[in-house]
Amino acid sequence: MRSSDRILTTHVGSLPRPDHVCDLLLAKERGEMASLEDFDQTVAKAVDAIVTRQMQAGVDIVSDGEFSKIGYANYVKDRLTGFSGDSERIPGADLAEFPGFAKMLGEWRKNALPLPRPCCTGEIAIKDRAPLQADLAAFSAAVKAQRPTGAFMNAASPGVIAVFQPDRFYGDHSRYLEALATAMREEYAAIVEAGFMLQIDCPDLAMGRHTIFQDEDDAGFLKHAEAQIEALNYALDGLPLERLRMHLCWGNYEGPHHKDIPLEKIIHIVLKARPQTLLFEASNPRHAHEWTVFRDVKLPEDKILAPGCIDSTSNFIEHPELVAQRIETFANIVGRERVIAGSDCGFSTFAGDGLVDADVAFAKLGALARGAEIASERLWAVR
Repeated sequence: MRSSDRILTTHVGSLPRPDHVCDLLLAKERGEMASLEDFDQTVAKAVDAIVTRQMQAGVDIVSDGEFSKIGYANYVKDRLTGFSGDSERIPGADLAEFPGFAKMLGEWRKNALPLPRPCCTGEIAIKDRAPLQADLAAFSAAVKAQRPTGAFMNAASPGVIAVFQPDRFYGDHSRYLEALATAMREEYAAIVEAGFMLQIDCPDLAMGRHTIFQDEDDAGFLKHAEAQIEALNYALDGLPLERLRMHLCWGNYEGPHHKDIPLEKIIHIVLKARPQTLLFEASNPRHAHEWTVFRDVKLPEDKILAPGCIDSTSNFIEHPELVAQRIETFANIVGRERVIAGSDCGFSTFAGDGLVDADVAFAKLGALARGAEIASERLWAVR
């Protein structure tokens, strides 16, 4: 979607789950859920409510909040074969230098649901189509009832699945990526065929540098990133580019982030990806300056930018005027029609793990919408 007569608004996808939804997710994870039908019905009602709340906040292109998922990459263990056991948590390289802060961050996130991180221990294939079908049905009903301007659904990229679920079976990263890409093709196509925009989440292309690839140099990491883009493009082959979005992220946590790989080092690889719309961090203190990358790079004419104009880890509510200025910065580089106002990342990357209060998150989305209105008044008044 393009901002044809005003700046459209969206966000990255995940939203704070209500307590009763978190309780259901935990029961499901523990195998204590009484009825899958009850789970689906409860989630469907919550999705309808969250679509309504997004629209009330002024969000044009809405999501289902990822309400049925315990984590944006970990959910695949319920849909694909080949995963079992657990894997070691790899802290970001930036946290290693600040153990006191790392401990503090753990305290902040103590209410998050236990997050499974199984390894790949067998052949990857589709195991269960029911969870995806339930997601599509719930979101379709909500969109039909509430009629937002646009709607998107998230799905994990092959690369980020590999980040969270390390390979212990294929013995070769490229073969593992190929297996994941082949298995995920059906999910990607189903989301588009259901009438939604498909958002592929790709923190592997940025966050991966200071997590699983932290012991390699930049050149080694970039080779991995190239392979991850190749696998992603294979998985998306045949899908209409204008229905595809991709999210780039360095890790959705308040922290030092001084080990983040600069955008300028990866942008040439990122732009090889098929999705037309690129969502990326552009408001937090570590990446707000990188708007200059888009000034200096040759951006393909079909690409649309959805910069983060509000932070997803801070409880500061951005002033609408600041949001407007951020929007105008990008509009002045690529044109107003090729800018959509977004968020840096999701507001609840993992269930129960919101660093931002739920009501504050929606106040921030309201500020995003008001900032888009201010920017639209100025951008369309002078041209």
